[in-house]
Amino acid sequence: MPAGLIALSLVPVIAGAFRVTTLTIGVEVTPENARFVASPIPVVLHAVGSSVYLVLGALQFAPSLRRRRWHRIAGRILVPAGLISALSGMWMAVFYAIPAAMNGPALIVMRLVLGTAMAVAIVVAFLAIRRGDVRTHSAWMTRAYAIGLGAGTQLLTLLPWTLAFGVPSQTMHSVLMGAAWAINLFVAEVVIRRRARRGAGTVRAAGRSAVPAAHLS
Repeated sequence: MPAGLIALSLVPVIAGAFRVTTLTIGVEVTPENARFVASPIPVVLHAVGSSVYLVLGALQFAPSLRRRRWHRIAGRILVPAGLISALSGMWMAVFYAIPAAMNGPALIVMRLVLGTAMAVAIVVAFLAIRRGDVRTHSAWMTRAYAIGLGAGTQLLTLLPWTLAFGVPSQTMHSVLMGAAWAINLFVAEVVIRRRARRGAGTVRAAGRSAVPAAHLS
């Protein structure tokens, strides 16, 4: 799973690195990048925060790392990185002059709702682990990561449509972007429920093994 998630993260990570590099070395101002040149801080924060969140977050799904101290150390980096990613993304959705073909009203609403949901999920997960509730922490961090990974999955929804039918209209662009988030959240819920069933099965098995041990004592 971590390898697949990192592969899916490559698109937003590479795009973010390219954007930051061009802003650093200077680039000719065009209608497509004018908003970034005029106000570079939000996009730099979003690129860095998202890249750290996506790569480290993918490694958090490795069972061997979850049992080590590394998981906790990485989590302390993931929380601020994820919040920076979510909040900067919402700021850009509202204040950047994004071309209308790529940013209809429905997409703005989706970005604000999902950005808020991602930030809230991270906070809920943080509070849960502070009180020792590992299951709740794991579930909400999984949901937050699914939202953050939307930019990677959007390639899988936008590219086939573009190759088959050309550049999508504003409405279809919003539909395809929303479909990517919906796919991620659906998969996240499947993972959460499977994890819960495995945990319940482990508890039942432990309970059955404890009965003979109690008789023997």
